[in-house]
Amino acid sequence: MKTVILEKPGQFSLIDTAEPDPPREGEAVVRVGRVGICGTDVHAFRGLHPFFDYPRIAGHELGVEIAELGGDNCGLAVGDRCAVEPYLNCGCCAACRSGRTNCCVDLRVLGVHVDGGMRSYIKVPVSKLHKSDRLSLDQLALVETLGIGAHAVERAGIEPGESVLVIGAGPIGLGVVLFCVLQGAKVTVVDINENRLAFCDQHMNVKDCVHAPPPELNPAAVFDATGNPRSMAASFGLPAHGGRLILVGMYKGSLEFDAAEYHKREMTLLATRNSTSNTFEKIIDLMQAGRIDIGPWLTHRMALAQVPDQFAQLSDQPGLIKAVIDVDRDQGLR
Repeated sequence: MKTVILEKPGQFSLIDTAEPDPPREGEAVVRVGRVGICGTDVHAFRGLHPFFDYPRIAGHELGVEIAELGGDNCGLAVGDRCAVEPYLNCGCCAACRSGRTNCCVDLRVLGVHVDGGMRSYIKVPVSKLHKSDRLSLDQLALVETLGIGAHAVERAGIEPGESVLVIGAGPIGLGVVLFCVLQGAKVTVVDINENRLAFCDQHMNVKDCVHAPPPELNPAAVFDATGNPRSMAASFGLPAHGGRLILVGMYKGSLEFDAAEYHKREMTLLATRNSTSNTFEKIIDLMQAGRIDIGPWLTHRMALAQVPDQFAQLSDQPGLIKAVIDVDRDQGLR
């Protein structure tokens, strides 16, 4: 089968690999239809991801169709379309026992710690498949992306009417914006990218879209989704006294901040990582109910075979919001 592998920073290769072995009890072999491209893939390509090692088959945002099932099918059937929860947790550690499987001490993420979905078929645990009879493969591939933002908003405990500042309007930041709006918050978005600000203004029902945090805003919650250490450090001075700062973006390195600013606000600092099975199900329900429309997000796509030649230029594409790989189609970048 055709497989794209990230050999080392800056180098994808298209190779032929064997199809997965038949699934055992509790496993499924799935045909990969769509792979969402996200910041994790970009950071790994640039050699900047803290948990990535090489060579690795990337790709963890997956819309799939079940091709073969082992003995325990968990109510699934061959042909079912599913989103894949790519977080393989141990089930035994303190985090797992408390239901926080997203931050398992031995967490392995498809496409990061173990080989992912930039290939025709992949074998996964059936417990990590989330079925939908109504959503398309495009929609299912974006469930994981949306889950990052949804989990961050859950962690922050956003209340209706609260003033919220979201810094960074890439796909992860857009997910944060989306779920803050669904919670009834008044959201201001900050980004230096005009295209992203215009997208938020047109599609996201926010209060304001600006290039820099308004000094008078005094938000109850600030989400930094940039992964930029300067932005993350500066964000400590932005929440209202008694407010919350939620670091959504990830950075490979140490972070310095003004301790006095942090303490005088009696600020709550939250990290947020991945999401949980319940969040996947919640998002699928919202999408099926028509409350989430990801159609405008999907601005670019490429075929699997085009990844080695076109991935490096993807970030420079005009109007880029979200790109997906059509694994089973020969479609060019649009």
